[in-house]
Amino acid sequence: MTITAERPLWTPSAERVSRTQILALARRLQAAGVVHSVDERGSLDYETLWRWSVAEPAAFWTEIWRSCGVISTPSVPAGDPWQDVVVGLDRMAPPDPELGPRWFAGARLNFAENLMRRSDDREAIVAWNEEGRYRTLTYGELYGQVARVASALRREGVGVGDRVAGYLPNIPEAVIAMLATVSLGAIWSSCSPDFGVRGVVDRFGQIEPKVLFAADGYRYADKEIDLRTRLHDIVEALPGIGRVVVVPYVRGGPSRGEEPDRSSGTEPIPRIGRWWGDWLHADSPPLAFTRLPFDHPVYILYSSGTTGLPKCMVHGAGGTLLQHLKEHRLHTDIAGGDRVFYFTTCGWMMWNWLVSVLASDATIVLYDGAPLVPGPRSRRRGSVAPDILWEMAEAERVNVFGTSAKYLALSEKEGLSPCRTHDIGALRTILSTGSPLAPSSFDYVYRDVSNDVCLSSISGGTDIVSCFALGNPAGAVWRGELQVRGLGMAVDVFDADGKPVWGVPGELVCTRPFPSMPIAFWNDPGGRAYRAAYFDRFPGAWQHGDWAEITTHGGLIITGRSDATLNPSGVRIGTAEIYRQVEQLPEIVESLVVGQDIATATDRDVRVVLFVRLRSGLTLDDAMRARIRARIRENASPHHVPKVIVQVADIPRTISGKITELAVREVIHGRPVANIDALANPDALALFANLPELSPRD
Repeated sequence: MTITAERPLWTPSAERVSRTQILALARRLQAAGVVHSVDERGSLDYETLWRWSVAEPAAFWTEIWRSCGVISTPSVPAGDPWQDVVVGLDRMAPPDPELGPRWFAGARLNFAENLMRRSDDREAIVAWNEEGRYRTLTYGELYGQVARVASALRREGVGVGDRVAGYLPNIPEAVIAMLATVSLGAIWSSCSPDFGVRGVVDRFGQIEPKVLFAADGYRYADKEIDLRTRLHDIVEALPGIGRVVVVPYVRGGPSRGEEPDRSSGTEPIPRIGRWWGDWLHADSPPLAFTRLPFDHPVYILYSSGTTGLPKCMVHGAGGTLLQHLKEHRLHTDIAGGDRVFYFTTCGWMMWNWLVSVLASDATIVLYDGAPLVPGPRSRRRGSVAPDILWEMAEAERVNVFGTSAKYLALSEKEGLSPCRTHDIGALRTILSTGSPLAPSSFDYVYRDVSNDVCLSSISGGTDIVSCFALGNPAGAVWRGELQVRGLGMAVDVFDADGKPVWGVPGELVCTRPFPSMPIAFWNDPGGRAYRAAYFDRFPGAWQHGDWAEITTHGGLIITGRSDATLNPSGVRIGTAEIYRQVEQLPEIVESLVVGQDIATATDRDVRVVLFVRLRSGLTLDDAMRARIRARIRENASPHHVPKVIVQVADIPRTISGKITELAVREVIHGRPVANIDALANPDALALFANLPELSPRD
């Protein structure tokens, strides 16, 4: 359903537009006679620039490489460091993934080298937890730490193509270990510490890491969670691990300035374990970067695994680097000296995205802990306002603040108004992803956070370790819309017959290759699982699994996952269209909606079932059900109105924080959920089984 507005919520000033890197790119291309996308007033014609970028991918990605100064080894004595920019543009999903498409053949680079261009005293990492700032690293200090860890990994026999895994909170050691790993040409993969033993083994067991980095524990919502026994079980289940390096984060980590007392011998770390400080040598040889082909693997990331064993997606160093440079510099306008935060864990691709900000000479701000707890200053004043992230943004002068749609919705419900309580004048951009950002959250940001900020709802996925839809710092923000389709990404929306459509919902697709496509799935001979994941529905086009609509402004509205799309009486409805109405009601903390198969008197149909979690102490009654239905009917349509509304105490979500509609749909139909270990709160599924309200007949 199209969201209309008479005028944008925000338009950048001419002076602000004039400083953007995306406009500078457009001016260079126009001066060279390549594409005319700047008008006489100096405004950017984004649609023209985008169309050129997808029509001429070789020219576009070459411009990204050159303008961002990618560090590489030339394959010829002079000129460009590649033989071909791209081959196989006509082979989006070949029978054999080794046959194409391939980018920048002949060029050799190292991912870590491109992120570590500096070694001076500018801050590279600022780390916070629930107690406040606890650690900083300059680029020089980061360089030295990475050199020591790389040397120690080399002593463990880690080299090109080996896997190294991280079971770590979002702390500096995770960044250091990753950079050291990929500096050697090895492959990094990580899970956050809230994964249980089975969830970790399901992932790392497939890729067989040689070394595992882990923390002794982590903190969340003022609680300390000890990981040492869990770590013991993980290592027992993964006999291929040759070394475990344990970061003493909770029992005596960097926030306390000491390591734990191990003299008693009672610490249950694995037999092959060493504490971080003991494992490192005081001195190490200078850091050397192993330069490898453009598509050499850098990361292995994982699907959510809620419908089976997680898929292991292998991402290449060059494609990941180019995509992130493009997204950071052009779509987010990140420059040297900026301070960039994204609320994430090491189990979500946004962690990988955030770390790449180092390639733009900026500072990354890490946060480990619960997002909605009082900040240290608030606690000292006796306040219970859950404002720690805004307190951090003020203290660190954050320029780019990344979060989730759920966080912004809950911040509004908590009554947070940072523009009145915190000095966040350095804030220039707010990014939101993880789920569609409701129009009401757009209103909240411009009313209670900042009236002069580029609010960019962005969307992509672990599959591409980047985004299909992004921000445009030189363009307007329209209520409820993702600003633009990403440069170089041939994003379209198809109807059921595979034909492009505008102004109506359909399947989000990408019709031409792009550099950050996975180079493979791990242990997928012949690429069969890879092709089935993206190309079975529309041969020659990547089907991403989102239900979306292209707007008259050239932006996107995403209304949920297409495999969770509702279909009552044959009308397809995106779940986000219901969430954006329901969750504006102050009584409702969060909700989940699914379609239930039912038998009518004459046929079979699907009815919409809505589950709601209410504020503490509230009970769902008929009057509240009537208010919910009235709001949905008035602001969406009669088709969106749920037939059944049920109160539940909790809603299951994946470990990356996304609600899992598919798992609930299986439970209410009496079918088993394939992999409950992929859930952060699997016990919540029991709340949805055998509910009397869900009689199978309408």
